[in-house]
Amino acid sequence: MQTSTRSRTAAALAGLAVIGGLAGCSAPAGQAANDEGNTPSAPESGAEYTDGEYTATGDYTSPGGEETVTVTLSLEDSVVTALDVTGSGNTPNGKKFQGEFIDNISDIVVGQRIDELKVSKVAGSSLTSGGFNAAIDEIKGDAD
Repeated sequence: MQTSTRSRTAAALAGLAVIGGLAGCSAPAGQAANDEGNTPSAPESGAEYTDGEYTATGDYTSPGGEETVTVTLSLEDSVVTALDVTGSGNTPNGKKFQGEFIDNISDIVVGQRIDELKVSKVAGSSLTSGGFNAAIDEIKGDAD
């Protein structure tokens, strides 16, 4: 009987070691691992964009339906120097989450290189980030 208890204990410890090892391979919150299990490196900051003001609208789907955010930003030496975001907010929850996102996004984005922008969650709003990132991608294409 003692041998089977030792075997079960050893098997349980081995299983925990495997789980712990796999947990160490996971990507940080907000980032996805690639096929090899590695977290992708940050985007290259070598691209240069034309200075100016750019506007784009990004779409995303919320539980309340289709939503949009319109992003207007100023670029100087590929750095965001000013930002204005407006939202569609079709439902009370949509308005709430977009409002929280809009109230907090400038502190995160202004002063950053546009190539380094990829927000995942701002002030509890994760879906609005998808529309924001889509608008940023469009702006990058326009400013290239």
